[in-house]
Amino acid sequence: MTEPPTTTSGYKRAVRRQRIEAIAYPAGALLVCLGLWQLVIIVFHIQPYLLPTPAAVFSTIIGQWGYLISESVPTIIEVLLGFAIATIVGVAIAVAIVTWRPFEKAMYPLLVASQEVPQIAFAPLLLVWFGFGLTSKVIIAFLIAFFPIVVNTAAGMRSVPTEMLDLALSTRAHGFTILRKIRFPFALPNIFTGLKIGVTFAVIGAVVGEFVGSGNGLGYVLMQANGRLDTALLFAAIIVLIVMGLVLFLAVSLLERLLIPWHVSQRNVVTAG
Repeated sequence: MTEPPTTTSGYKRAVRRQRIEAIAYPAGALLVCLGLWQLVIIVFHIQPYLLPTPAAVFSTIIGQWGYLISESVPTIIEVLLGFAIATIVGVAIAVAIVTWRPFEKAMYPLLVASQEVPQIAFAPLLLVWFGFGLTSKVIIAFLIAFFPIVVNTAAGMRSVPTEMLDLALSTRAHGFTILRKIRFPFALPNIFTGLKIGVTFAVIGAVVGEFVGSGNGLGYVLMQANGRLDTALLFAAIIVLIVMGLVLFLAVSLLERLLIPWHVSQRNVVTAG
């Protein structure tokens, strides 16, 4: 006996419609923004040194593509290193907070207090300590990225139902086994939420470090373009940074989908008529 065609065809149409909408809506919103951008320039007669046209920006991207890519390499290295260190340190601190009560009482208030001061305020001091090289940029990216990773990881590990912990303890499971087999898997959705936030913050941190003092990177390009009032290059570098952030965010999202396909956030709920 074959499956009713209406159910199968309706499901396929719904899935196809969702895939089309996932591309069509962002593309449509982008076209609307570009149209409004061009309209504002025409209506208010804005000079190119204040706001370039979309065509001028994309022409700059194409014409200086090699330069933009070469300057992206130092920035992406700083971002990846800072994000990697933030992930390792952030998860380790979160584990210590959840499993060791004295550590939580001693360190958690300090972590929260550290976020009350903008990390950019530490940038000049880090440059004095570590110089204008790679190290200072990586540390700034780390400082901005690690806090959301700590908070989300700790929240995920604490959200394990008490019944599961009681069941594990009744089987005489020790602390490391509970951490490895219950707390950590249960916290994976929260961990990936922190990672997605952290990787975008790492981009901000790297650029901030390049603003304060650097001889290369996209932050350096932004400063040079601003000094020359080359707004077309300024917007081009911003677009490259946006693309970089989106690619890193999507990479973490893809890893999340591969590791926790069972989670409700990864399910495609399709309602077929």
